[in-house]
Amino acid sequence: MTSIPRILPFEAVENFRDFGGYDARGGRLRPGLLYRSAHHGNATEADLAAMRDLSLAVIVDLRRPNERRRDPCRRWEGFAATVIENDIGEEHDDPWRLFIKNSDLSEEAFRQYMVDYYREAPFVERHLDLYSRYFQALAKTDGPVLIHCAAGKDRTGILAALTHHLAGVGEDDLIADFLLTNDPGRFERRVPVMMQHMKDLTGRTPTEGAVRTALGVEAHYLETAFAAIHERHGSIDAYLERDLGVDEAARQAIHDRILD
Repeated sequence: MTSIPRILPFEAVENFRDFGGYDARGGRLRPGLLYRSAHHGNATEADLAAMRDLSLAVIVDLRRPNERRRDPCRRWEGFAATVIENDIGEEHDDPWRLFIKNSDLSEEAFRQYMVDYYREAPFVERHLDLYSRYFQALAKTDGPVLIHCAAGKDRTGILAALTHHLAGVGEDDLIADFLLTNDPGRFERRVPVMMQHMKDLTGRTPTEGAVRTALGVEAHYLETAFAAIHERHGSIDAYLERDLGVDEAARQAIHDRILD
C-alpha cells in the first residue's frame, strides 16, 4: 500500500489528519475523502485556504453548544459545506472543565477520567444524534467529509474508529490511527498552553506528565468504548444498526462511496 501523509500541516488547527488510505475488507479506504481535526476557532487565513482546497462537502462539529460559542469555527470565503451540529447537551460549564477545577491534576486522575468517559461516550444522546447524521451523510454525500470536536481526539477518535470498523479496516491499523493523536510535535506545542490553562482554572500547576496524559490517548481508551458497546449490544455492528441507524442499505452505500 502506498503511504499517504496522515498528519496535515496546519498553522493553528491541531490534529488535522486524513484517516483514509487504509487497507480494508473488500478494498481500500480512499485517501482525500475522510478527514478529522480539532476545532477551527483559531484557524489562520492560510489554514482556511488549505481547508477550502480540500473541497469539503460536510463538516461534523461534535462539540457541545457552549464549546462552539467559546471557540466558534472560522470559515473561508465562499464556504458552502453542510455543517452537522446540535444543541443537545449541557448549557453550563462542560464536564471536562469542571473535572479540571476539582481534580488533583495527577496523571492517574486524568487517565481514570478518560476511561470513564470512553465507557459512556458511545451512548450519550448528543453523540448518538451526531454520529447517526454523520453516517447518513457519508452514505449520501459526494465529496470529502471532516469530523472534529475540540481537540480532535476523543469524540472524533471514537467516530473515526467506528468508520474504520464499518469499512473493515484491520484492528492494528484502527488502533494505530487512533494513537496518531500522540504526535510529539503536537505535544511540544500544546503542553505549555494546557499547563497555563489548567493553572488559570485552578491556581495550581500540573506536572508535564499529567498534561501529556490529558492531551494524549491510549489504546485501552478505545478498547473500553468498544467493550461497553459489546456489553450493551453484543457487537459493534449491532450498535451501528440499532443506535445509529446504519442498516444494510446504508452500510453498502457507505462502502461504495469510501472504498476503492
